[in-house]
Amino acid sequence: MPEKPSTGPESSVVVRPEPVDSAKYTVSSRLQAAGLRPAIELFEQAAGTVPLPQPPQPIVIADYGASTGHNSLAPISAALPVLRNRTRPEHSILVVHTDVPDNNFTVMFETLAADPDTYLRKDPATFASAVGRSFYSQIIPSNSVHLGWSSWAVQWLSKVPAPIPDHVHVAYSADEGVRTAYAKQAAHDWHEFVAFRGRELSPGGHLVVLTMALDDEGNFGYRPLLDALVDGVDELAADGLLTEDEVRRMCLPTVGRSESDFRAPFAPSGRFERLTIEHLEIFDAQDRFFAQYQVDHDADAFGALWAGFVRASVFPTLASALTAGRQDPRSTEFFDRLEAGIAERLAAAPEQMQMPFAKLVLTKLRRN
Repeated sequence: MPEKPSTGPESSVVVRPEPVDSAKYTVSSRLQAAGLRPAIELFEQAAGTVPLPQPPQPIVIADYGASTGHNSLAPISAALPVLRNRTRPEHSILVVHTDVPDNNFTVMFETLAADPDTYLRKDPATFASAVGRSFYSQIIPSNSVHLGWSSWAVQWLSKVPAPIPDHVHVAYSADEGVRTAYAKQAAHDWHEFVAFRGRELSPGGHLVVLTMALDDEGNFGYRPLLDALVDGVDELAADGLLTEDEVRRMCLPTVGRSESDFRAPFAPSGRFERLTIEHLEIFDAQDRFFAQYQVDHDADAFGALWAGFVRASVFPTLASALTAGRQDPRSTEFFDRLEAGIAERLAAAPEQMQMPFAKLVLTKLRRN
């Protein structure tokens, strides 16, 4: 598991969390994967247009921020037949899954080997590999990636810029200094992510990105969920399970970016590291849990689904603030009670979550 993130300008890298409960994280990943369809369509289109190398050079697909691998299965499975229609069956395809060194690559390779939806069972000339390094640096040789994919990843900042004194998420903090620090870090991280992908993509290569965003009014969304999370943490502190210092350190170093934020590195020419934005769309993803609630009117199930999702996706990050980190003997009680509290609060007043997302296609200019 990754070390507990520190704060300040010299803070350690923050990663998408290695889960304490892998089974719950797998469920979370599958729920995320169900919302990938809009970006997968772009990925299929990119697979049909990117220049392909001649054998024996392999076609390289890079998966930036692979985590357990579940969010990678559907897009890569969709792209493979498109690529196969353009090349010979024996032409090798190499899929490079990347994540930080502390990612649970064992779970990822188990997913690729055993999941019923694994792409490895669908194409015998496709091979999987992994790189354990942050994508805020260069991690694959220059001009070698033909097709790139990243989902639910670049919203995580590389560092915690500062504690958030009045909330767990900067989007709902009234502290202007904190909001400025997070905005500055978000701009830096997006700049670095794009710059290094520009080096790694081959001429004509495409990168498809799905990530959290801000809507036209600057809203991040998830307000009922995050407020329930804050109330749950405060309740645990009032009950004596958490200390004031631990609560103060708890934050979620994720951000949503606006359209202007995404375009900033490309201004004013529209190009950056030979990359251009071929497609950029911000949209509201469907709250599938609320849609189910509208059908079955099961408020308890609605609360439990969202609470389970947030437990798997962000509780390990919050647990980093415990005195002994994620190995703290209170971590199981912290997870269980916080999940139950969130579920109860959301079930009491089911409300649709606003979920702004951005889908982008970045294309590297071909050589003259």
